[in-house]
Order: sequence, then C-alpha cells, then structure tokens
Amino acid sequence: MPIATLTPAELRLTIDPASLGFADTAELQQEPLPWIGQARAEAAARFGLGMDQPDYNLFVLGEVGSGRSSLLKQAMQAVAAGKRVPPDLCYLYNFDAPERPLALRLPAGEGRLLRQLLAQAVKTLQAEIPQRLEGQDYKAESERIEQAWKDDVAQHYAALTAFAEARSFSLHRDEGRMVFTLTGKKGQALTEDEVLALPKTRRVEVERAEQELRAEITRYIEKTQPLERAMNEALAALRRQVVKPLLDGEKQAIRAGLKKQIKDAAKLNAWLDAIGQDVFDNLELFQRQGEVEGQQEALQIVLARYRVNLVVDNSGLAGAPVIVEDNPLFRALFGSIEYQSENDVLMTDFSRIRAGSLLQAHGGFLMLHLHDVLADPLVWEKLRRFLRSGRLQIEEPGVSFSPIAAVSLVPEAIDIEVKLVMIGSREQYYELQEAAPEISRHFRAKVDFAESFAASADSHRASSIFVAHACREHGLPHFSAAAVARLLEESHREAGDQTRESAIFARTEAWVMESAAVCRARGPGLVTAADVEAALVAHTARHDYPEQRLREEIANGDVLIELRGERVGQINGLTQIDLGDYRFGLPVRLSAHTYAGEDGLLNIEREVELSGPIHDKGVFILQNYLAALFAHLAPLSLNASIVFEQQYHGVEGDSASCAELYALLSALSGLPLKQGIAVTGAVNQHGEVLPVGGINEKIEGWFRVCEAAGLDGSQGVLIPQRNRRHLMLAPPLLEAVAQGRFHIHTAAHVSEGIELLTGLAAGEPGVAGHYPHNSVLGHAQEALQAFRRACQQQEHPRPPRRHFRNGDAPRKR
Repeated sequence: MPIATLTPAELRLTIDPASLGFADTAELQQEPLPWIGQARAEAAARFGLGMDQPDYNLFVLGEVGSGRSSLLKQAMQAVAAGKRVPPDLCYLYNFDAPERPLALRLPAGEGRLLRQLLAQAVKTLQAEIPQRLEGQDYKAESERIEQAWKDDVAQHYAALTAFAEARSFSLHRDEGRMVFTLTGKKGQALTEDEVLALPKTRRVEVERAEQELRAEITRYIEKTQPLERAMNEALAALRRQVVKPLLDGEKQAIRAGLKKQIKDAAKLNAWLDAIGQDVFDNLELFQRQGEVEGQQEALQIVLARYRVNLVVDNSGLAGAPVIVEDNPLFRALFGSIEYQSENDVLMTDFSRIRAGSLLQAHGGFLMLHLHDVLADPLVWEKLRRFLRSGRLQIEEPGVSFSPIAAVSLVPEAIDIEVKLVMIGSREQYYELQEAAPEISRHFRAKVDFAESFAASADSHRASSIFVAHACREHGLPHFSAAAVARLLEESHREAGDQTRESAIFARTEAWVMESAAVCRARGPGLVTAADVEAALVAHTARHDYPEQRLREEIANGDVLIELRGERVGQINGLTQIDLGDYRFGLPVRLSAHTYAGEDGLLNIEREVELSGPIHDKGVFILQNYLAALFAHLAPLSLNASIVFEQQYHGVEGDSASCAELYALLSALSGLPLKQGIAVTGAVNQHGEVLPVGGINEKIEGWFRVCEAAGLDGSQGVLIPQRNRRHLMLAPPLLEAVAQGRFHIHTAAHVSEGIELLTGLAAGEPGVAGHYPHNSVLGHAQEALQAFRRACQQQEHPRPPRRHFRNGDAPRKR
C-alpha cells in the first residue's frame, strides 16, 4: 500500500448538531438517564443484586469517574425499595454472665418501643414498689412475722438467762455479743480480785460452770439463727408476694405493647423473667429507709441493667438499608465497645456497645472501596473472617494492648445477611485474586465497567441526556445542541477513537460545569459551542505549564530539534508525557551511528538502565527485522548505536521503534532523512507498522513546535496507517493541513516510510537476493558488504607479497 496523505476531513470526527434531534438540553431533562455504554455492567449488577443466595457479593471494576459508585448506588436503592425492612438489633444485660451481653433481634420499630416500655416500667417500679412496701397490709404482716421471731428469740433467751443464773452468772447483750459475768451470793458482780480470792475448789466449779454456759450459748445461737433466716425468708416472700402482681403486670404490659410478632420471643420472655428475679433479689434497695449511705447508687446500678441498648434502629426505613461506607475504619465498619477510665481501670458494660455499618446494613446493601479496606490490615483480616463465617463478633482490638487494666466484654456474635458491593480498579481486582484466591468465591458477581464504548446515535442521545441531568442537578444553564456536539467530540478525543466515546463521565461533568461558568460570565442564555471551546482552552491553559516550558527550551535552542533540511542518521521521534491530569506530546531527536564490527546494535538507554522493558523489546524487534533484511546475503558485520538525545529521565514504550529503524537505515546507507517530518509508530518482525497510543497529543505537540518556528509546508508527521481512526486533532491543526502548511502521512509498512523520508525507493530483493543499487536498502547493502570485508581483513590479514630476483625461483621441498 503506498503512503497516504490525509485530508482535513479524515483528521477529526465532526458531529452535526442537527443530528442530535433537539435544540437545547432543556428538552431532555425529564428523560430517564440510562447506563450509558455500560450494558454489560448493568446486566451483571442487576444479576448480583437480585441473587439472594450467600457469596453473591458484587465486585465492581472500573476507572475512577466511570460512574461505578453512583450507578451502583442507584441500582442498590432501586432493589432495596422492594425488599422488606430488616429487624432492629438490641443488646441486653446478661444476668447469668454480665461479661457476655445478649443480642436480640426485633421487628423494625419494636426495638425503640421495647426501650420506651422498659424505661416506663422502671419508672413505675421505682414509684410503686416503695408504696406497696409501706402499705398497711404489708406492715401488719411484716410486724407479725417480726414479732413472732422476737417472741421465739425471747423465749430461748429467757431459758439461756435462767441457765446462766443457776450457775451464778449474769447475762446481757452488748452490740450483738453475749456478755456474762460471775455474781456473788447477793447477786453483785465479782471483780477479778474477788474471783482470785475464792477457794480453789470454788474456782474449779466456776470454770466448769463457765464452760457449760459457753456451750449453752452456742446452742442458743444455733437455735436462733435458723429462726432469723426463716424470718428473713418470710419477709422476702412477703415482699415478693406484694410486688409480684406489679411485676407481672408490667411484664405483661411490655409484651402486649410490642405490636409485631417476635421471632426471638422465648429469648425476650426469659430476659424479662430474669429482670423480675433480679428485682426480687434487690427489693430492699427499693424501700425508703431514710438516708442509707450508698442505697441510691446501688439502686441506680441495678436499674441500669434493665435498659435496652438499641444498636440498630430501622424504624425509619421503608425498605432494605443502603449504606455507603466511605471511612471503613475498624470501629466504623465492625462496631465498637466504648470504655471509660474509673480508678485507673477501663470500665464498660453492655450499654456501651456500638454498631458499625456492617451491622446497620443487615438485610440490605453495603458499599465499600477496596483501596480503603486494604489500607488497614486489621480491617481486611476481619472482613475476610466475616466473609467465611457470616457472623460478626463486636470487639475492641486496642483494649488488649492498653497499659492499664480493662474490664472484658464479649457481646453475643450476630449472624448478618448483607450484600457487599466492593469498588476497585482492574489492577486491584486481579492482584487480589492472586493474593487471596478465596475472594472469588465470596464475590461471584463481577461488574466490569468499560472505559469507552462504541458510539452511535443512541449513545449520543444518552450522553446528551447526561448533560441535561447535570445542568438540572447543579442549577446550570442548559446547553445548545452545538455545545453538546462539541462535548461529544471531546468525548471521542478522550477515548482516542472516532468510533468510540469515553465512559469517564466525571470528566464530562467537569466540562459541563466549566462551560456553564464561561457562559454565565458572558451573560444569560444557553451555553454555546464557543463557551465549550473557551472552557477547554482555559482548562488546558491551567495545566500546560510543563509543556510550555519544554517548547520554550526547544525554541531557545537548549533542546536540539531540527525542523528543516536533511540529516544522515538523525530523525525526530514523537513522545507522549502523561502527568496524570494532563497529557501532551513533544519531539525528541534520535540519532544512530554504524561502523564495522561484530557487536551488533547497542541501545544506549538500555546500557545505562534508562529504558523500560517495552522499549527494549521494540529495539530487539527492529534489530531482528534489520538482520532479516540482509542476513540472507551474509552474516551481518555491524556495530551500531542508537540513542534518544537529551533524555535524562528514562524512556518506555515501543512507539519510537519505527523512527529508530529509519535512523539506523539512514546511518547505514548514508542517505539523509527529512527533518521536517516527525515519526511515530511501532514495528513488528515483518516490518508492519503498528498503532501507538497518544497519537493526537504527539501530532499536536510537533505541530505547536513547528508553528512556533514558522510553518513552510515541509513539516508534517508520519504515523501508522492503523491509527487513522484514532485521530481527533485540534481545529488549528486542521486549518494548517487544509492550507497545505502541515501534512499528516500514514504508512502501513516501514518501507513506505523510508521512501517518504529519503525520496528514494526502499528496494526489493532481486536476483540472488540483492537490492537495487539506487534504493535505500541497496545503499545499506553496499555498506554492510564493505563492513564485512573490513572485518574479514582484520580477522585474516593478507600475507605480504614476496618479490623474486631475476633468475630466482621458489624452492620445493
């Protein structure tokens, strides 16, 4: 295929505003916004969100700005609206093991109701129990029980007193102790001296009597203690009897107040019964006993057990919850247990348990971003354990490392049914597949968002609707059809394809807002194509300072670039520099030298480790292609070097391999190359020119350099023929092409390019495989043959010629 020079119409896709079918976007703002160009992702998302089976979580792949988060959130909300509201979750005091709080699920709204009913019941108990324990019936019966006990004790005490008096001892109580004293004949208490003055026989009798009395006191205590216990038990039974109807009524009121059927009714009933038993055990704290020290504090501690810790309240939901967790810290995601320091000890209880977004999303959907989750190894490991078991144990990981003592709390683990939607890039997804293969079993719904999509009239219409919705949501002036057409053209440019649109609509939304700002600065009215163009120019001006400085270095001669004339072994290649938020192209000089030798091609960038693997691969390919052109004649005797001049930050990519090949052929053949034509393109082992990326930026970068120096009609670019549909060049460049001051050439094979650059035919092998003398490859062949002869002469030097005198002849042996 001969080399082709493109016309302006081939350099850019131009969209006719009339083809869009509307005058301005105000006509479109009521139309629904579809998933533009994401049919595969939409089908996968609806499949995954509709699957109720476990492990059908969604992993969403795509680039930032592709709508992966916003579109999935909309889909989640749509599906959640048709699902039932999940239950509330409460944590309750565990009367059997306080360090292990109980978890209770209640129908949505019932958790708040239970908390209110319990709070009201506690107030009722605080008010009613003291009144009932001060009632006449209770007082009369308790006095009767106490009097009966006192009578029994008095009877036993009288017998004990008589026993002591019979043995000459007086007996009385002193602060709960039994005190006895030896008495004389007249009943007076004897002093110690008087006791010592007694006869020995009398002292022996006294000692024996004292032992008998002590034994009798012991028997008295053994008889009266059960009586006291019986009295206390009778009083406690009386209190329970008095309070039990009140407690039963409150418990029944609580059960009746809960309107919906409770799945864990048995668990709730058991807990309410435990509250009743705890009230019975602490009834004395409810009695009004004056200013008893610590009674109120003790009562408040007991009453705190009867509270309900409502950690998840779904009373305000109309469907399943949809939660987007943008800050998945350990506590925010999995819940936490709050602690406070009391007397140098970290204290907590069941009321300090807090739910995380995972618990709150039970029965619904939770969106996470993989990058945020992987930022904390503790979060990632616990999430993996949750995916395996489906159960969540709330814990406070930092407590075990606390320098002070802490009260441990192990809340009951919860089974959670939640649909996880994990957002990440393709690189993260496949890296995770390799690092944690089990993830693919838990995320069975893969939602892959495209970076670009095939353009059509329908896609242009959908993109126009997106612009209309953006204007409505942000309160912006609407766009004319011409302005939308200009935005669509820019979308094609971002995709780098005349047949495809970019799917990164965040960038389109930014263009909409910036164009609207230009329009408002101009005055009221619709946003026009001129406003869009001005916004794009202003956006470039905010980012192109690095490009401007490099162009200035070329214009000032600091970076050596020839724009006119011809040079041997020298050519201008085209590179793209990607700064993340801005891409631009610039020329770079490539130079090559060849001479006789056996070392082959030396890639200087590779030798000094300034080239990447893809660039090295491209050099190896062109080296083998070069060898294939001439190796059928004889082994190559060639030393060659090639270098990117004034490049100090590394080179990567194979888009310069065509230019490198042309420089080598020029140096080998001695034929000069046109310096006004810059070259980009990769080459394969068959000499076919392959398409490259960043083609628009590369061409425009070279054009700006040439324009600054002055276009004379000799400048242009040589690009791969397969890049033609990727061209979306700027209007100023199209104008220069139309005027014949700049040219875009395409080649499908390297032979076509060398003919353009040298003005000579590349050459086809003839008889015996030799190339014609007046061709590029013919000149290169002659140079290689000369190199080979030079190498052979160096390896096998010719012996010196012998000269014989007249009449002499060499002798034979």
